[in-house]
Amino acid sequence: MKRSKLLLFFICLSFCQISFGQTKKELEQQRKEIQEEVKDIRKLLSETRSKEKNVLNQLSDINLQINAQIKLIKAFKAETNALNKEIYSNEKELKSLKNEHKKLKDDYAKMIYKSYKSKSQQSRIMFLLSSSNFHQAYQRIQYMKQYTAFRKAQGEQIILKTDVLKTLNDTLEIRKKEKEILAQESKKEQDKIEEEKKSQEEIRGKIKEQEKKYIAEIKKKQRAERKIDKQIEKIIRDAIAKANKKAGKKTSKKTSEFSLSPEAKLLASKFVENKGKLPWPVEKKGILTRRYGKQNHPTLSGIIIESNGVHIRTEKGSNARAIFDGIVLQIQSVSGKNAVYIQHGNYITIYNNMETVTVTKGDKVSVKQSIGKIYTDKISNKTTLKFQIWKNTTRLNPADWIYKM
Repeated sequence: MKRSKLLLFFICLSFCQISFGQTKKELEQQRKEIQEEVKDIRKLLSETRSKEKNVLNQLSDINLQINAQIKLIKAFKAETNALNKEIYSNEKELKSLKNEHKKLKDDYAKMIYKSYKSKSQQSRIMFLLSSSNFHQAYQRIQYMKQYTAFRKAQGEQIILKTDVLKTLNDTLEIRKKEKEILAQESKKEQDKIEEEKKSQEEIRGKIKEQEKKYIAEIKKKQRAERKIDKQIEKIIRDAIAKANKKAGKKTSKKTSEFSLSPEAKLLASKFVENKGKLPWPVEKKGILTRRYGKQNHPTLSGIIIESNGVHIRTEKGSNARAIFDGIVLQIQSVSGKNAVYIQHGNYITIYNNMETVTVTKGDKVSVKQSIGKIYTDKISNKTTLKFQIWKNTTRLNPADWIYKM
């Protein structure tokens, strides 16, 4: 009975350790991914910081880095909290185990002492010979066997408890060291944030001096972006009308959906099946510098900007790549750069701000195929892909479709 209880205790202990381990493993993986993200951001920003003259862009970059570092510190904190819970649980379990271990050893010592006092062969023989009948003698033999087995079981329990204590002690020391390392790393990131905040305040002061000028610039850029978005929508509507006419379907100005062949329907359904799992549209590592939809301007308070896609900063010389199999619907010239439209059934992905293009209209492309080189700004040295996803004439949020965007 006692052995079964002990076995149950070990199973429960192992289960607790596995549960903690799984949580800690997930948090550790998350923290490592964020560390990698922060590393990429620092690398990309260091390549452009010395050449950036626009104070709004400078502040935007600093904000981007600070936000990434804050995210990393939160990950450190979450992992530290998980470690604290595990350390507390281990310490509590260790205390309980030590008490049980001491009791076992004390009981075992008393049993050995009693056994020693009646250890002689003569005492055992006399114990048997003093039996009043054969049945009592048999019971006494069984008792001596059980007593010997019990002593052996007690000894095994002590060995097992000793091993568990040692393992738990070792684990406790490892977790405490891990906690110290996390605290040191978190402190480093916090120090870096304080340095960045000093630069942040200096640049904010410069912006405040010419705030009206910068607001006018932003509004001008937004008007230019809206003009381009209208061109994009027109290109898609014209493509829908052309496709439907070819399919023999009546079209009107209100028509806003592609007439799809069975093959195109299959391609669209596969595109949908991969929602949230599609690859990033850049070959090398990129960082998201602008999200989809209405949002506060990253540097000027009270200014709302609207984005029909996302902006992805990447390394100089990087290529854009198709996020799924499809057909090149259109190559558009946009302010001296290029935009590539790839059709996936009734879904369209748009890769804007391309310096050179390596595909032509009508080409079949496969997932992750390079479609051209992304433009690098000659003044700021920034390489940014402007990426959009549409379903017919409806804009979609790329973050819902791209893996971990």
